[in-house]
Amino acid sequence: MKRLLILVLSVFMAGGFAFAQKELKIGHVNSNVLVQQLPDFEKAQKTLMKHQKDLEGAMGEMQQELQTKYQAYAAKADSLSPLLRQAKEEEITELQRRVENFRQSAQEDLRKKEMELQQPIITKVQKAIDDVAQENGYTYVLDAVEGGSVLYTAPGSNDLTPLVKKKLGIQ
Repeated sequence: MKRLLILVLSVFMAGGFAFAQKELKIGHVNSNVLVQQLPDFEKAQKTLMKHQKDLEGAMGEMQQELQTKYQAYAAKADSLSPLLRQAKEEEITELQRRVENFRQSAQEDLRKKEMELQQPIITKVQKAIDDVAQENGYTYVLDAVEGGSVLYTAPGSNDLTPLVKKKLGIQ
């Protein structure tokens, strides 16, 4: 009797686990592909490139000024008094420091600008993924970006990328 009870409980538990597993629905997308195929992404990239060129232009002007001052100093350094030589060297050193500070600030500014431009695109893609997952009853949607945490995707697995593309209006 005890064995029969254990057997019956085992069957019910196994059936319960099988039922729970049937409700689990997993799909995957490649979010990088989705982001890069949006027209907004290309527009953001163009804006970012223009911003980068502007920063590079300002940096070039500062470096040219530094080089000009250094060449002027080097050409007459021997004829300068020690006090004037020290003042010119300090001026050049200060300009070098400003150029380096600008370079670091420009890199940080460029990173911030990139995030500012890409965040609305990422949010738009995430909303489309969420909508497709809810509409189709998916429990989990994994991001199958190259080099990401999804190591294997079976050929017959549920790739939601086409559905999300449709939702976003891209081909």
